[in-house]
Amino acid sequence: MTRWLLALIAVALCAQSADARPHGKRKGKRHRWRTPAAQLYPAPSDPMATPAVRYGALSAEECTAELTARQIPFVAETADGVAMPVRLQGPLRGVAFHGGGPEADRATSPYEIADCRLVLALDDLAQLLAAHDVVEVVHYSMYRRPRAGKSSEHNAGMAIDVGHLTLADGSTLSVLDDYHGRIGAASCGKRARPRRPTAKTKALRAIVCEIAAQYLFNVVLTPNFNRPHRNHVHLDLTAGKRWFIVR
Repeated sequence: MTRWLLALIAVALCAQSADARPHGKRKGKRHRWRTPAAQLYPAPSDPMATPAVRYGALSAEECTAELTARQIPFVAETADGVAMPVRLQGPLRGVAFHGGGPEADRATSPYEIADCRLVLALDDLAQLLAAHDVVEVVHYSMYRRPRAGKSSEHNAGMAIDVGHLTLADGSTLSVLDDYHGRIGAASCGKRARPRRPTAKTKALRAIVCEIAAQYLFNVVLTPNFNRPHRNHVHLDLTAGKRWFIVR
């Protein structure tokens, strides 16, 4: 009788221990990563003074006038969902922005279309990149046609997915090969630490964090965000918003 009583007590204690275990700590249970609130980028003292917020508020006439004043080479385009569609016709401040593939195909590719306001942000970005000896930006897309069930600033021509940077000496910085991120890790700031701190990694991350610090875009998503971003850095303007996210 004593043995049975001891066995029952042992079973009860095991059950109680299992129930008391914190949720999410059970062996084999996988969790979705959630972005810490700290990765919401610090808000500037005057959001309207930032490039991203200012450009997002421009009308078509104001934006086109600024492109013209800056002598940016462009032609007007048509694209569903894009308020002010244009196509770049040359480099910005000596920095070429384009997708992959043959040049002849890029001349008519929808991925090369951008909202006028994004082009202004890219012009600012070009100035920053030129200071780092970058002469070419190869992206995966700017505009992407809307698809049922999927929504993105790409559908408005207000985003660019940067995959590679070419430097003046011919070397390249590849997001896939050189970022060395980890999903859930901080992208900028004191807590940001790459898995492999190579010279290229440091150079690439310095550029990304300088972009964030200058508030050129509302959203900066790196390979630290999720697996689909492992090969590019997503930069976008979110018209009408005054917040900034860096992940």
